[in-house]
Amino acid sequence: MMISLARTEREIAACFETMRELRTHLVEGEFVAQVKAMMAEDYQLAFIEETGRVVCVAGFRVSTNFFLGKHLYVEDLSTAEDSRSAGHGARMMAWLREKARAEGCAAIDLDSGVQRHRAHRFYFDQGMHIACHHFLERLT
Repeated sequence: MMISLARTEREIAACFETMRELRTHLVEGEFVAQVKAMMAEDYQLAFIEETGRVVCVAGFRVSTNFFLGKHLYVEDLSTAEDSRSAGHGARMMAWLREKARAEGCAAIDLDSGVQRHRAHRFYFDQGMHIACHHFLERLT
């Protein structure tokens, strides 16, 4: 099983079901266009396909800021429920680390919803730690 970057509309569309397990508000008919718009802003979408089905996805960007310098920010990481605990997430994280190194990044970072305890255990197991709190104000 290789990890690939989604580049075509077909590859992007194939990622929808697994991404929707994390981002439940997504609308299938809008997904490809939204990902393509995000790609114009440096978003990349990696995926693992197993037996003709996407089982793990990771959306990320490489950027630079004062806090971390150049870093790879994981915006989305989702493994299909029926494919969890099979090593896909760990393989994706290893791939993201290598991608970050290849890009000259000093760090990998991500945000995770406070209710996602199982994901938090996974991130701790991957050697990550809690570095800060993320605050949000919705502008309606």
